[in-house]
Amino acid sequence: MDFNGKVVIITGASSGIGAGTAKYLAKLGASLVLTGRNEESLQQTGKDCEAVGKVKPLLVVADVTKEEDNARVIDETVKKFGKLDVLVNNAGKGVGGSIESTSMSQFDDCMNTNLRGVFHLTQLAVPYLIKSKGNIVNVSSVAGTRSFPNVLAYCISKAALDQFTRCVALELAPKGVRVNSVNPAVIVTEFHKRLGMDDPSYQAYLKRSEETHALGRVGTTAEVAAAIAFLAADTASFITGTNLCVDGGKNVMCPR
Repeated sequence: MDFNGKVVIITGASSGIGAGTAKYLAKLGASLVLTGRNEESLQQTGKDCEAVGKVKPLLVVADVTKEEDNARVIDETVKKFGKLDVLVNNAGKGVGGSIESTSMSQFDDCMNTNLRGVFHLTQLAVPYLIKSKGNIVNVSSVAGTRSFPNVLAYCISKAALDQFTRCVALELAPKGVRVNSVNPAVIVTEFHKRLGMDDPSYQAYLKRSEETHALGRVGTTAEVAAAIAFLAADTASFITGTNLCVDGGKNVMCPR
């Protein structure tokens, strides 16, 4: 895969899948625009990309829930690179809770990041993606394709994101813009710790996950990044509207 000359925005690039994808695409020659809320972590991702890439990344400290930040991301991208080829909507957050315990503020916070922010940034990016015949990759979850207890708001947000992916793919296909998603299962990041797991609980969760993934292990950020790169590359030019499970078989294990 060759991303030389391709301008790629990655949201939530300060950690986890976003940071892993940034480094992966940097090695493939992409000109990167990296966004995130944590400036220190974003700077570190930028340094990692600069060490392996050909073009120094543009770093934009931004929050996808803020409309003015999304507008600034697009404006600064076009100002620096003159175009946009790929939008990777990766920024997201989780929240625990059931229908009995999830507050409306928790629900709104989750939806604002995982869906509303994606909707708005995509809306702003579309005119430039039409010009470049570019594409979009949304980072969803196996929680969008399967049901899990006690993460209700998160599951709803990702299921909605999958439908968003399919609907926008249909709308933009006549204009030459492809839209797909990746749907990871358990990937080793700080995601679950941010939900409140301490280290012993997280290690126990990873061990248990060996039984809930058909391949007998959890995944890595590099494996998700490879799937994102595949969907974003020109070689995937006949793929759109796809929700690609990068999940070690967890999606097909769920009925069991």
